[in-house]
Amino acid sequence: MNGLAGKVAIVTGASRGIGLGIAQRLVEEGAKVCITARKPEALDEAVAALGGPEHAIAVAGKADDPEHREDAVRRTIEAFGSLDLLVNNAGINPVFGPLVELDLAAARKVVEVNALGALAWVQVAHRAWMGEHGGAVVNISSVSGVKPAPMIAMYGASKAMMISLTESLAVELGPTIRVNAVAPAVVKTAFAGPLYEGREDEVAAHYPLQRLGVPEDVAGAVAFLLSDDAAWLTGQTVVLDGGVTLTGGV
Repeated sequence: MNGLAGKVAIVTGASRGIGLGIAQRLVEEGAKVCITARKPEALDEAVAALGGPEHAIAVAGKADDPEHREDAVRRTIEAFGSLDLLVNNAGINPVFGPLVELDLAAARKVVEVNALGALAWVQVAHRAWMGEHGGAVVNISSVSGVKPAPMIAMYGASKAMMISLTESLAVELGPTIRVNAVAPAVVKTAFAGPLYEGREDEVAAHYPLQRLGVPEDVAGAVAFLLSDDAAWLTGQTVVLDGGVTLTGGV
């Protein structure tokens, strides 16, 4: 598995869960990786799990902090010599409830991190490397961005915006930069825990494949989209849902 040999990637929000799973798969495929997240201790553990500084570095900070983004991109290029791949995985969902009761300050924060933050990472990567050398981007959206998701609708709206940005960026940045997205349903992580913990079998029963996702399910699709096997694929959103949207669920 060396389909990404010689490539360098940044994966945001990658100290655990889906982001770490993606980083692990990219390293397995031969890439060097910079992972970002807020907590330095968790990042240090993740780098060790990825094989140490020969394979991965970490830059701690908030995904919506402009200085953090610039620092992460600069340090990645200094450490590994390029920045070929970007995975926008960092995201938040701090609110639960109907839209008519939603605190608008929280709503703005969700959009700032999940959608505008992803766009900002692309802008920085483009200025620093990809604009001249090309590359590939994958945005981690959600099935809640494809179909209505009651009680987490603002999160879904931000993920729908991410899908729209993916399509527009694919048009603007081709032919040298490909931009795609994946839209997972429930994946077994701490982030998604409130959606299934204590009733996993009940939730999974609605999925034709009769199970929830795991980070490796997302990582495999992301690695494909970043690879040359997807060289004629851009502006697309791959729904990773175990079939649940076929049955009317999210």
